[in-house]
Amino acid sequence: MTTKFKEIFKEMVTKYEKEFDAFQELHNKYEKEPQKYQTVFNAEGEKIMEIIHEYEDRLCGHMENTRNAAYSASLAEKFRSEIKRYLPKLDMIGVTIG
Repeated sequence: MTTKFKEIFKEMVTKYEKEFDAFQELHNKYEKEPQKYQTVFNAEGEKIMEIIHEYEDRLCGHMENTRNAAYSASLAEKFRSEIKRYLPKLDMIGVTIG
């Protein structure tokens, strides 16, 4: 049985396969040369984050104001962890390297 966050993750990367594939390629370049790719990484990463937030809201949004809020936060973290398995530098989106 697949867990809900994995189902939502799979649905997201399937629907936006082209965007995630392109960002994966950029992500790999960024890992090797962060200063060279930081600006484009941030710009493209913003688009990816919008998609991620949309699916995260679908996964957890209706739970936020209920007694399941703690479960919702945990679910969101599992969802993000699943994404970070493929995009470990996800948290670097928006960061400026000096």
